[in-house]
Amino acid sequence: MAIPLKAKLAKMNLLRWMYGLYKFLTGYVRFIRDFFSFRRQVKNGERFTLRWNDRYPCLDDRTATTGFDRHYIFHPAWAARILARTRPEFHVDISSSLHFCSLVSAFLPVRFYDYRPADLHLSNLTSESADLLALPFGKDTVLSLSCMHVIEHVGLGRYGDSLDPEGDLKAIAELKRVLAPGGDLLIVVPVGNPRILFNAHRIYSYEQITGYFSPLSLQEFTLISDDPATGLIFNALPEQVAEQRYGCGCFWFKREP
Repeated sequence: MAIPLKAKLAKMNLLRWMYGLYKFLTGYVRFIRDFFSFRRQVKNGERFTLRWNDRYPCLDDRTATTGFDRHYIFHPAWAARILARTRPEFHVDISSSLHFCSLVSAFLPVRFYDYRPADLHLSNLTSESADLLALPFGKDTVLSLSCMHVIEHVGLGRYGDSLDPEGDLKAIAELKRVLAPGGDLLIVVPVGNPRILFNAHRIYSYEQITGYFSPLSLQEFTLISDDPATGLIFNALPEQVAEQRYGCGCFWFKREP
């Protein structure tokens, strides 16, 4: 007799929960052992106090390598390298990673805008509120612009914005509106088999993004693959994008003068 799908899923969830509990318990037992072993070695109060009530167990950090989010480490690194080449007078960023604007502002003035403004105070960096569907810039005025890992969220309600299936297309139209002739636009989105993971994000094909941003000229395309053994794949092919489930596409567009 076949086991119903619902029962299979319930069993899988139970097994995951049991495994998670096992990892937590074994990690916490090790933490207790290490705490009392360390306490026997330390001269309490000579340099620091050591109290059980001040414990702060970190149970998931004992790994062979340092883990990181490949999308959010590699795509700002890609964009920063482009700005190091183009060297604009200043750069405008719309809602990308705060790590990107804060680091780039060390060598380039950055004007950062977000639907939920960030209270950032750094030299060479301003942070203000803006709606990607109604940017506070005139037509054809921004020479260096980025919007990375952002447009895939627009219209899905995740950040308090209105539900709109065409929200991403409206955001794209607004970015194209403000980009100046000769200007550079850096776009990053999830790529692979096109679909919506509501209400997190959309995933696009290579052809969708290049089509949506037409008639801008594609200067460079770099892929961050699903394969954790790879880094930045420069000049990746559309066929490679089609093989991804949740890749990251980095597009450098330019508007012709």
